[in-house]
Amino acid sequence: MKDQNTPSYWFASCPKGLEGLLLKELESFGLSQLRETVAGVEFKGDLESAYRVCLWSRLANRLLRPISSFPVASADELYAGVAAVNWTEHFADQVSIAIDFVGTGEGINNTQYGAQRVKDGIVDHFREATGNRPDVDLRQPDIRINARFAREKVTLSLDFSGDSLHKRGYRIAQTTAPLKENLAAALLIRAAWPGKHSALIDPMCGSGTLLIEGAMMAADIAPNLQRQRFGFNHWYGHQPNIWQALRDEATERRERGLQGELPLICGYDQDSTAVTAAQRNVEQAGLSGFIELKRQPISALQRPVLADGATSTSTGLLLTNPPYGARLGDQETLKGLYQELGDVLKREFSGWTAGVFTGNEYLGFALGLRSHKIYKLFNGAIPSQLLMFELFAGERLAKSDAAQDGGADPWGKSAKLSDGATMLANRLRKNQRKLAPWLKGQQINCYRLYDADLPEYAVAIDCYGRAIHVQEYEPPASIDASAARRRLAEVSDAVYAVLKPEQNQFFVKQRQRQRGDKQYQRLTEQSKEAGQSTFQVLENGARYEVNLEDYLDSGLFLDHRPVRKLLAELCVGKRFLNLFCYTATATVQAALGGASESLSIDMSNTYIDWAGRNLALNKLDTEHHKLLRADCLSWLGATEGAGLEGSFDVILLDPPTFSNSAKMDDVLDIQRDHQRLIEQCMGLLSEDGVLVFSNNFRRFKLDPALETRFVVENISPATIDKDFARRPRIHQCWLIRQRSE
Repeated sequence: MKDQNTPSYWFASCPKGLEGLLLKELESFGLSQLRETVAGVEFKGDLESAYRVCLWSRLANRLLRPISSFPVASADELYAGVAAVNWTEHFADQVSIAIDFVGTGEGINNTQYGAQRVKDGIVDHFREATGNRPDVDLRQPDIRINARFAREKVTLSLDFSGDSLHKRGYRIAQTTAPLKENLAAALLIRAAWPGKHSALIDPMCGSGTLLIEGAMMAADIAPNLQRQRFGFNHWYGHQPNIWQALRDEATERRERGLQGELPLICGYDQDSTAVTAAQRNVEQAGLSGFIELKRQPISALQRPVLADGATSTSTGLLLTNPPYGARLGDQETLKGLYQELGDVLKREFSGWTAGVFTGNEYLGFALGLRSHKIYKLFNGAIPSQLLMFELFAGERLAKSDAAQDGGADPWGKSAKLSDGATMLANRLRKNQRKLAPWLKGQQINCYRLYDADLPEYAVAIDCYGRAIHVQEYEPPASIDASAARRRLAEVSDAVYAVLKPEQNQFFVKQRQRQRGDKQYQRLTEQSKEAGQSTFQVLENGARYEVNLEDYLDSGLFLDHRPVRKLLAELCVGKRFLNLFCYTATATVQAALGGASESLSIDMSNTYIDWAGRNLALNKLDTEHHKLLRADCLSWLGATEGAGLEGSFDVILLDPPTFSNSAKMDDVLDIQRDHQRLIEQCMGLLSEDGVLVFSNNFRRFKLDPALETRFVVENISPATIDKDFARRPRIHQCWLIRQRSE
């Protein structure tokens, strides 16, 4: 085995976007022959240099020491190349190992298979050489081997760091989606911390990562001084005396740093759980007494004062990573948080520097500040930005000009609309004027105002009283995600300018094709009690419960308003059957219209419970108006030959286009199955009864054979109200009656 103190090549990996910063950091360690590559930096150095990187790098993920490189054209060649390495020179057969395999190529079509073949080559080499084999431990191995397959060549490396270097060892408690430690360090470096700053504040500190990393930088503390396990611990080339000397030096530097005068470092969060987690992590990092933590909302944030309470800090850095939402609708909820943060920065922190790290460009605009620098980074796989602001007295809004559109956002600030948002706002006003005379004569407060009228803004905008429900149609894969977010932001701006909803009455969702049980599932991750996100609306004398937040649909299909009104007229003194009843809004209209009795069927517990609340809202008794949770396909099949002929006078059949729910015994395809469903319904219909058949499959064609057996009348045009005139094929509807002999 060659002398390990001889300089050799190493590769330090890092998150995408940090390569330039990592190169500068390695330069500061005195390393030479550095070369920046994708997601890392290659350099030449001796063993002491490698130890220094493991101990002191704030940015690297892993440090790899190449062992062997060879061409690979098949899985067998991969195995042979691995087995040919003299692994007994590097570690003992008693250690545990794990393999990280990156890349695919000829004969290796997935990384798991590649890792398996590398493991086989190492194990078989040891069996041949010593008669024993190392064990595999994927969670906490003694030795980790990295295999990279690229350009028909595999490079094998010892993972000198072992676990990722971002795991410093102090984070024993965490909140939702915390920043990785090396990304937090990168944000601080980009913000020129500590530099001239006399204080560091994070007003939404979460588990305290930014604060702890900032304190370690200010106190000259090696980030991995606390770590006990590294990848080199069980490597034969490890030189404990060199490593210990570096640790002793780092310990002395830490003691000197903490004895000096550190900047003021404060963290706040309105969530007490987050503050508790941060306190535990600060204590674990050995920084208690150097970082102040307090539970406090953004609205209470003020410029801090020095320890004597006499002099306000003149300069400082406020750096934070606010939430930016996992769902489309979240950004409207969070917009107020960002605007409140922007207001506090302007009011309290003139003379300071502020940095806001966000993965949502729209929310960054909501701060109302002009950034003097923008750094593009990745938070995991999410493209993100660090927005830097120099704050001056009397800081103006980034959009502070008088609104050319006369609009205002929901928090009262004037906002100049973009050209696109202005165009959309004008269309909304035009639609309002067009619908106003019609709405005046209707007993409704729910209607569609806009439905992709402008191709650039493919959304549906529905009004539910004062609440606004925006559904973004799923954009094609060819549309850039950032462009789609920008357009959705413009939709929000136009809606606020024209309709002026309250913050908690604006809901945004993305409509996608729903299959199986997905149509019944909540959009939010945590289930909530009914009523927390629901309210009542009016339609033709009926009250309905709608929920604009938790589900893709609101509980009320607005386009079926004329169908429900028709059912109220048809059902006077009649027996009514509502199949695939959803929330039973049609049943409510039929019952209020005078139906003598009704049966409403749906397979979803969620919708049957919802239907029960709709009946109760309208004081309809469940003795005469029954609800049944059942698979309509199975229920209809069971009625054949059961003596139920003529049991109903009016039937509504409005099935989904397609359903393969696990709760169903069969798969429903409306084009394929509609003839059978209609024939089964007609078997339940009285001699002079009527079946109302509807569906929203745009390419649907009614089977001509049905018109030879029954009297069929297409009433689709009459069931499209004025607010859906732009989309007349949103549904189709027929009246089907028995044909007399």
